[in-house]
Amino acid sequence: MLEDSSTGDDSAHDRLIGPLPREGSVGSTSDYVSQSYSYSSILNKSETGYVGLVNQAMTCYLNSLLQTLFMTPEFRNALYKWEFEESEEDPVTSIPYQLQRLFVLLQTSKKRAIETTDVTRSFGWDSSEAWQQHDVQELCRVMFDALEQKWKQTEQADLINELYQGKLKDYVRCLECGYEGWRIDTYLDIPLVIRPYGSSQAFASVEEALHAFIQPEILDGPNQYFCERCKKKCDARKGLRFLHFPYLLTLQLKRFDFDYTTMHRIKLNDRMTFPEELDMSTFIDVEDEKSPQTESCTDSGAENEGSCHSDQMSNDFSNDDGVDEGICLENNSGTEKISKPGLEKNSLIYELFSVMVHSGSAAGGHYYACIKSFSDDQWYSFNDQHVSRITQEDIKKTHGGSSGSRGYYSSAFASSTNAYMLIYRLKDPTRNAKFLEVDEYPEHIKNLVQRERELEEQEKRQREIERNTCKIKLFCLHPVKQVMMENKLEVHKDKTLKEAVEMAYKMMDLEEVIPVDCCRLVKYDEFHDYLERSYEGEEDTPMGLLLGGVKSTYMFDLLLETRKPDQVFQSYKPGEVMVKVHVVDLKAESVAAPVTVRAYLNQTVTEFKQLISKAIHLPAETMRIVLERSYNDLRLLTVPSKTLKAEGFFRSNKVFVESSETLDYQMAFTDSHLWKLLDRHANTIRLFVLLPEQSPGSYSKRTAYQKAGGDSGNVDDDCERVKGPVGNLKSVEAILEESTEKLKSLSLQQQQDGDNGDSSKSTETSDFENIESPLNERDSSTSVDNRELEQHLQTSDPENFQSEERSDSDVNNDRSTSSVDSDILSSSHSSDTLCNADNAQIPLANGLDTHSITSSRRTKANEGKKETWDTAEEDSGTDSEYDESGKSRGEIQYMYFKAEPYATDEGSGEGHKWLMVHVDKRITLAAFKQHLEPFVGVLSSHFKVFRVYASNQEFESVRLNETLSSFSEDNKITIRLGRALKKGEYRVKVYQLLVNEQEPCKFLLDAVFAKGMTVRQSKEELIPQLREQCGLELSIDRFRLRKKTWKNPGTVFLDYHIYEEDINISSNWEVFLEVLDGVEKMKSMSQLAVLSRRWRPSEMKLDPFQEVVLESSSVDELREKLCEISGIPLEDIEFAKGRGTFPCDISVLDIHQDLDWNPKVSTLNVWPLYICDDGAVIFYRDKTEELMELTDEQRNELMKKESSRLQKTGHRVTYSPRKEKALKIYLDGAPNKDLTQD
Repeated sequence: MLEDSSTGDDSAHDRLIGPLPREGSVGSTSDYVSQSYSYSSILNKSETGYVGLVNQAMTCYLNSLLQTLFMTPEFRNALYKWEFEESEEDPVTSIPYQLQRLFVLLQTSKKRAIETTDVTRSFGWDSSEAWQQHDVQELCRVMFDALEQKWKQTEQADLINELYQGKLKDYVRCLECGYEGWRIDTYLDIPLVIRPYGSSQAFASVEEALHAFIQPEILDGPNQYFCERCKKKCDARKGLRFLHFPYLLTLQLKRFDFDYTTMHRIKLNDRMTFPEELDMSTFIDVEDEKSPQTESCTDSGAENEGSCHSDQMSNDFSNDDGVDEGICLENNSGTEKISKPGLEKNSLIYELFSVMVHSGSAAGGHYYACIKSFSDDQWYSFNDQHVSRITQEDIKKTHGGSSGSRGYYSSAFASSTNAYMLIYRLKDPTRNAKFLEVDEYPEHIKNLVQRERELEEQEKRQREIERNTCKIKLFCLHPVKQVMMENKLEVHKDKTLKEAVEMAYKMMDLEEVIPVDCCRLVKYDEFHDYLERSYEGEEDTPMGLLLGGVKSTYMFDLLLETRKPDQVFQSYKPGEVMVKVHVVDLKAESVAAPVTVRAYLNQTVTEFKQLISKAIHLPAETMRIVLERSYNDLRLLTVPSKTLKAEGFFRSNKVFVESSETLDYQMAFTDSHLWKLLDRHANTIRLFVLLPEQSPGSYSKRTAYQKAGGDSGNVDDDCERVKGPVGNLKSVEAILEESTEKLKSLSLQQQQDGDNGDSSKSTETSDFENIESPLNERDSSTSVDNRELEQHLQTSDPENFQSEERSDSDVNNDRSTSSVDSDILSSSHSSDTLCNADNAQIPLANGLDTHSITSSRRTKANEGKKETWDTAEEDSGTDSEYDESGKSRGEIQYMYFKAEPYATDEGSGEGHKWLMVHVDKRITLAAFKQHLEPFVGVLSSHFKVFRVYASNQEFESVRLNETLSSFSEDNKITIRLGRALKKGEYRVKVYQLLVNEQEPCKFLLDAVFAKGMTVRQSKEELIPQLREQCGLELSIDRFRLRKKTWKNPGTVFLDYHIYEEDINISSNWEVFLEVLDGVEKMKSMSQLAVLSRRWRPSEMKLDPFQEVVLESSSVDELREKLCEISGIPLEDIEFAKGRGTFPCDISVLDIHQDLDWNPKVSTLNVWPLYICDDGAVIFYRDKTEELMELTDEQRNELMKKESSRLQKTGHRVTYSPRKEKALKIYLDGAPNKDLTQD
């Protein structure tokens, strides 16, 4: 029987598969050529009058069989006569009942195609089964078994046997005495070989294959048969004889075979003809040579269950105990008599009525059925949901093959669409039935038809409603919660606007909030936040007319607009643009919530000012209007005669309006107070910062800092402003010179940087110079609960604020946290002066934009500067705020920062505190950290900033010279104590390499390596850390560092190698530390260190790893070295390269034959070895050593041991191809949970 995968993938079944359409043919297949199949295509019945079946995914094989059974009158009529007793069984799990329903729908439905999900559900299948590929002959057999089980003790109990079961004799006759032994077998289908084994010639026809099926073979020579009568081995004739043919004859053409050359399954597409009428009388008991010496064996019944392969028969005639496919048919030999051959020969003409066609290969394909209707003798193609009329010429196309000779490879170039199963019906007027007419239905079928019709009518009405229902997105700004709600409004096209408003009102749950009279629907563009138009006076207009008909998608949305009882709705006319007007108060430094006005694009700026003046009651004469055109673009409208369209207005716009009597309007816009306030407003974000638990020792540091920088008080106490610059100011030249000198002498001098940040903070300079502003003179009225740090700081000591170029996340030694800083921060910040707003309240509820909006007018210092992306490959550049010439990058500016304690419900642990920080996101990370120093209690060089993402993942932000522009509103930040990296430093994870341990890779510690540092210097730094953290006491010459790639050891780093010059180092870097047994042998990069392991076949074991250091890549040198360490004669050494990840584990049962032993190469750096770097694994053996012979018991024991060992190390044991899921039908409607039954 064909395995599951023969059917292949029919996921693309909608393409045209099957007979090609012909000109002038009636109902040609062109009606299902369409590549796009939609649900609507199954609503109209095919012109043929037949109904198709929907392919669930890969159920074409099921559809083909179901249509064949439906078009079999005897099977359909018998199924209709069976009556379902609902009291005895659940209809959902009853296979006969669901088949009955399906057949009724196929006969009476007006749809083009119907679903088969109810049938497959009765099989006990879930949705995943629809994606399993199976063979149609296998399904036929399993389904018949299941039906027999369900029909036990009913009139249909023997239906399958009566219709489909035949009998044959399997015999062996002694050629010396004529003694014959035989047994009777039953079958449900006859498997016919397409091409005999070992032959390049295929059978030309079904008749030829049938003759070959019953052709006897001679048992002679070593295959002689032991004759019971002769009491010796004799030559014998072995073969099959048909004794009885079933009423419905099923022939399976065995097109799927196995190619032992390529070791793959193949499909044989050779041509095999089959007649429309088949005379089977020539195949009944061809050799009737019965003699008195003939003896018969007991009839074996149907235990072979139908597939009687001649190569399965043997001279062992005991009953076959194997049950194929799970459910055995009952022995029917007692009730059915074998007819005499002479009586059947005259009545064995069979007519073809079903051809199940397979299109594709052994790896994938598609099934469909060509079936002749007994009602009109017309052939039809049943291709899933498509049913079309075809002719005999189309049937002939399924014979397969191609023109030309039928050579061995001919099928490779033949059509892949050919017949796979043939079903014939015996021509017997006394038995040939016709389909039951509607008036002939049993009463229970009539009732079923009526129920199904009612259900179908109900579905039709529902579809009609769906077809006339407008489905559109609905939005509503909740009048109390001020939250934008979203839903989907489904309204019939004939419903009026007033009725639609009531539906939307209830859908948004506004009954207890506002009256329905205070609501209306308006046309809305959610993407641009634009109100397109309102519908005044159209309350009685149908929604279908207002929305432009019923459509699958709309280019606009609806908004349920609300008002207060004392307000009046504004009229929105098409062509208007919407403008959100924010009033700016320069004195209070606040930006009010928006007021919406509507204008026309052809209005001038002067007219627009007058419009706004009426709406917000501000004088138009002194009014300044700033348009926010797009991201990073604020535009002052200065030309009174220009139209709004010329100024860049669009459907939805945002403007800021200020109308004060100050002289600010006389200043250049980018220098004005208004611009600075808007700039700050657009770029201020709110962050939540989790502070670390304060250790007892940190208080003195914090006190020292506070004494130097101003008494800022404890975080828990009332907060005072830190006034003035912190410490003395340094000149630009001095800072640059100091920074340059420190970069030159970076190497080891940075390892004690913690001591550099001494308490004399007053000598340090800050990031920003003091900016004089009129606001600085205003009295501070800070709330007791608020803390505003508005420090005017100079650029800090570069040693403490060098660019944190590389870093691993070091979250409480959590090794699983990624070390890559995923923050994508803009490298530049505004160089324009910002206004210092001491106590300005930020009205977040009034719509502080979460989008980044800054002025496009920047100083030339920032022009052309690109954003830097924090990747492991690129350098982050200098951290200095000055260019190479020593000049300032632009006017030093003040960045807004305000922090206050924040109470949260999140359990952050004892000692942890939250801060709510409002900060200009153009501030650099260095300045941001410096602002946080008083709250953390330590210098910024001694704590790290981690950005918290979804699922509480934390990634360290390390680039001090980059801004917070990638941070969003309400992002969370965690502060952790620990030395932050400096420019040119990298956090490195160090693992110990243990080549002979079960787990060869063991994590030791996190270390810091610096650019310019030698390997020996890094080893010197590691020694005390290894002693303190890992308990390893090592001398510097007794361990080495080497490259680590996943778990593979690589290049050995020599002591004189320099990081970044000789060794590429990057973020998230990992190295191996390997303890040496003796003195380091690796002295030069020209040497090659490989790990060798001896295989001892006589003992079935592997020796431990030994390192071999080669001076060159010569294979001869490798052999010599292996000879030295093993004592094996040079000419007897064979070696092979290990496969996979270190340690290249392989089962001792496979290593002797699976590896590529003794490759014919002279150097190691060529194919198939490609050994160009240290760390390669080499297995070697003595070729004279014989492989240990194992008993079956020893082999099984060793196999278990090896399997356990390799699974523990995470290596696969042996290759195992994907196991195909067996086709099963579960009689109880659900899979058996007992795994032993599978």
